[in-house]
Amino acid sequence: MCQIFTSAAPDLYASRARAIRLSGVATSLRLENIYWQALEEIGARDGLSVPQLVSRLHDELEQAGTLGDRANFTSFLRVTCTRYLQLQLQGLIPASPEVPIRTLDASAVLAGERRHAQRRQDKCSSRMDAARAA
Repeated sequence: MCQIFTSAAPDLYASRARAIRLSGVATSLRLENIYWQALEEIGARDGLSVPQLVSRLHDELEQAGTLGDRANFTSFLRVTCTRYLQLQLQGLIPASPEVPIRTLDASAVLAGERRHAQRRQDKCSSRMDAARAA
């Protein structure tokens, strides 16, 4: 099992810093290359460069009042990439990069994500109940 993960090309988990302007301030963000690749794919779906996408995400977090410190923002970017892939696997975001993210119904995607999480929780509870009964 572990070989599936340990055989990943080292350049995927090598980290790289990129200079990006956030709220008019030049800063540097360090992420593993695999996350930069995912951000490139997400941005490309809507015709955005990585700096444009990251800046937009940052601005929306700032407007929502949920922006933490810079280290927390890089964690947010990692979670964004992971959620993007999870939502694709769940069929809530089309895998086709030709479908722009901006055309998706965010409420429907989030509702589907909640349903999926509830089913997963229910399945886990059922297994625990069965284990207790055994």
